[in-house]
Amino acid sequence: MAVLDTPLSAGVAGGALFEPVVDLDAGAVIAVTAHTGPPGPAELSADPAAEDVRRAVEGARALGGVPLPLRVTLRAETLALGRGPLTRLHHGLHEAGRQPRDVIVCVAGGFPPAVRAAVAAGVSDLRHAGYPVAFAGLGAAHAPLDLLLDGTPSLVEIDRDLARRAVADPRRAALVAGLVTVAHRVGTRVLAPGVQTEEQLAKLRALGVRLVQGPFLTPRDWRPGQPVPVPVPAVEETYGTADLGPRVSEFTLPAVTMPDTASAGEVLDALAGADGTGSIVLVDARHRPRATVNKSRFLLTLSGPFGHALHASKPAVRLADEPRLVPRTVPAVAALRAAGRDEERVYDDLVVIDEIGRCQGVVRVADLIRALSR
Repeated sequence: MAVLDTPLSAGVAGGALFEPVVDLDAGAVIAVTAHTGPPGPAELSADPAAEDVRRAVEGARALGGVPLPLRVTLRAETLALGRGPLTRLHHGLHEAGRQPRDVIVCVAGGFPPAVRAAVAAGVSDLRHAGYPVAFAGLGAAHAPLDLLLDGTPSLVEIDRDLARRAVADPRRAALVAGLVTVAHRVGTRVLAPGVQTEEQLAKLRALGVRLVQGPFLTPRDWRPGQPVPVPVPAVEETYGTADLGPRVSEFTLPAVTMPDTASAGEVLDALAGADGTGSIVLVDARHRPRATVNKSRFLLTLSGPFGHALHASKPAVRLADEPRLVPRTVPAVAALRAAGRDEERVYDDLVVIDEIGRCQGVVRVADLIRALSR
């Protein structure tokens, strides 16, 4: 494998380097970023768009069956070329065993006015195909803030250098805090890359950043699917004027989804390979939630007398519950109230849906309680 052109501490698997994307509030790995290394100069000059697709597909193949979302990067120039590269990307990811909902496509390189319309069309195509879309370089790249409205990203990544210099520069710290506030208000989440020290982690968390990745959070022996130690810094309490608070999208974690036709045995295998997962969402062909499998109740049923023999080969939906749905735009406090309406399932995960009913992830009730009690 080619050596990366920048220093990177990451786990190696299947010929690729991986970094965990960590949720500081949940203390869990919620996605994996793939780095397959740059090609030679000839490949770069021949077809950069094909190289983008190659890297993404190789990352998916190297990740294998690890049940975590994969974050890949496409340059804005590749999106501006139209549907050709996107079609090749879709087919390659499908052959590697990845569904669109399991791949976060991060658009990098900025949106200069000359290509903005073409790039925006590419972003729209990705979203309609079911891919979560992220924007990189916020705060430094040519990325106007109204893109957060037009592009509807599920994630925005602030500029790596901005995240690093915010530790010692109050003006840059104020800029990061402002970007976090804007992102939260429009219903998206913020990722800070390149975290190298505990001091930087603490500063970013104090500024409101919840998702991070970088060498400090990637042990050298880490492999995709393994947990990572997360030294969660304390956040100072603040008291302001009352408002509706953060939206539920700020607390949304990637869901482990399976077809609603899956057997109980298949669900059992998925739960065994997904550390820290409390539920599995069963979805239809359009990725709309049809049922949720609570891990504790499901395992209790299968561990009973003849449980595995009775249920393993039968549809898992028989042991599932109605999904507790919440739109991604509702305030978190409203979602918490909705969770309390069913006394027997108060702590079951909530399933977050978009405007047309597709699963966007899950929210842990414990995360809502912890955040709203601050």
